[in-house]
Amino acid sequence: MSSVAPFKPAANFAKKAHINTQAEYQKLYESSINEPENFWAEMAEELHWFKKWDKVVEYDFRKGEIKWFIGGKLNVSYNCLDRHVLAGNGNKTALLWEGNDPAESKSYSYSELLSEVQKCANVLKSNGIKKGDRVCIYMQMIPELAIAMLACTRIGAVHSIVFGAFSSDSLRDRINDSACKMLITQDSGVRGVKQDIPMKVNADTAAAECPSIEKILTVRRTGLEVNMKSGRDIYWHEEMDAADAECPVEEMDAEDPLYILYTSGSTGKPKGVLHTTGGYLVYTSLTHKYVFDYHEGDIYWCTADIGWVTGHSYIVYGPLANRAITMMYEGVPNYPDYGRFWKIVEKHKVNILYTAPTAIRALMKEGTSWPEKYDLSSLQLLGTVGEPIKEADWTWYNEVIGKKRCPIVDTWWQTETGGILITPLPGVTATKPGSATIPFFGVLPVILDEQGNELEGAAQGYLAIKAAWPSLMRTVYGDHDRFIQTYFARFPGYYFTGDGARRDEDGYYWITGRVDDVLNISGHRIGTAEVEGAIGRTDGVAEAAVVGFPHDIKGQGIYAFVTMMTGVDADDTTITAIENTVRKLIGPHAKPDKIQFTPALPKTRSGKIMRRILRKIAEGNVDQLGDISTLADPGVVTNLVDQRQ
Repeated sequence: MSSVAPFKPAANFAKKAHINTQAEYQKLYESSINEPENFWAEMAEELHWFKKWDKVVEYDFRKGEIKWFIGGKLNVSYNCLDRHVLAGNGNKTALLWEGNDPAESKSYSYSELLSEVQKCANVLKSNGIKKGDRVCIYMQMIPELAIAMLACTRIGAVHSIVFGAFSSDSLRDRINDSACKMLITQDSGVRGVKQDIPMKVNADTAAAECPSIEKILTVRRTGLEVNMKSGRDIYWHEEMDAADAECPVEEMDAEDPLYILYTSGSTGKPKGVLHTTGGYLVYTSLTHKYVFDYHEGDIYWCTADIGWVTGHSYIVYGPLANRAITMMYEGVPNYPDYGRFWKIVEKHKVNILYTAPTAIRALMKEGTSWPEKYDLSSLQLLGTVGEPIKEADWTWYNEVIGKKRCPIVDTWWQTETGGILITPLPGVTATKPGSATIPFFGVLPVILDEQGNELEGAAQGYLAIKAAWPSLMRTVYGDHDRFIQTYFARFPGYYFTGDGARRDEDGYYWITGRVDDVLNISGHRIGTAEVEGAIGRTDGVAEAAVVGFPHDIKGQGIYAFVTMMTGVDADDTTITAIENTVRKLIGPHAKPDKIQFTPALPKTRSGKIMRRILRKIAEGNVDQLGDISTLADPGVVTNLVDQRQ
């Protein structure tokens, strides 16, 4: 736990903050917990509704049933675009786009973005997409990605975005799981030094095994010649040029599906997290406004990829619903050099920066000379997401980037939660480096012991949430039983986050990490079973077990223990083959950082792999292996320790 005294918000920041006294936070928080119907009805009034709801909320965690704003009708695209234009704000900037190449950038006003979205919605409709159809979007960080998302929401299609670094196999599995009718992609992608990411090639490879795909819509990003299959493949620019710039919005029920986003589970098959329309938009817009203390004219940059939930909620939906100036960046923090983030902050006069501890660590490693070259005086608030930030990284971010004058909001939430759940409020909360601090409005966290008893006061255990909030996922697409088993079965009556946590004597929450077999690599959740399955498909591999270990840059690295078939010897080519197989089947972000070959894995007599032991070995804590007497062959452990990477 941090030894540093809490950092109080700077007086000049607090003075202008939306919420700037502890009493005000307390009053709103208590109202959100004790009178949720009144509180959320008032917050939902911030949005435009075609028809008001009949009832605010109804839920039963035991059955995995959650409904918000029941009977209400609205449209996400209308709330993010039309209503701002109709109110006379069409000329205000909506989206700033910064290309991978520092010479390339674009800006869209709300009117321009609305026009593009309406054209794209008409393209979808003219190609057979209607309300309820699933559309897969597989793109890098280009403006057309945000336009395609909003076009889907305009006509009631459900988008399923697949991170642009995923392999064709991962893409195929996600398309097939939700039977997408259309795939939207680009010719090829650029990201850092990678100038030829084969997006359309991957899309074609995946689509060959996706019977539901009827059309592939392709954006020309690089001009690379790609294969266009007659009758199936169409070019974005040709379709957009021919499309009408007016498209009426579909009135959506508050509980109609908005999107599906796949997240790694502790079993090999990714889970299709389903978010719905009304509650999600109410919650993401509210958290964006208060957590980042967004004021009109602020330039807000969330550095995440839209392929992950952070990009959905805090690049697109939350900010645009609040008529923010939101920025998206195609590249990486270190291209063409380690000053790129700071150059972008200076160039666009960024006020709010929301990034991951992984990025902070990678930039911190290069020292202070890069940020010192740029004018960072526009920054007013800093945020972090993806994993708990370590005290050293927090201190560097605070001192070198924020010059000790920008509050840091260290936010905890998940794909499943839709929006930020535990976070400081920048004008109120005294922060402690590494602590997510206190719950947001409507969020009732509890710490449970093994038996599911609520622990009072300072305590450590399982983090669960006791009441529903509007942006909670509604189901695992096509598998409601898995939804119940994953999140509600272990502790009936609670949403179980899958994370461990500690609550200190001030009531602050400290996230201690996953308690299941899910790794957090650079803020990306990767199921160990998924990686083990991929390694197991390498020629000559008999078995693999994967665990996490502390990594200076990624937070957690992947350590693989691999057993080869009898008679097969492992060498450098085996390592390359394993890395290539994982890259092909999942993507480069899941490649093991360390591979240790072993003739056997530590197993109980019933055949269960003792991951606890493997974790300790990977972490280097070989003096903490604990009881190994239950192993079928305790001698295996001695060999593993001796051969540790």
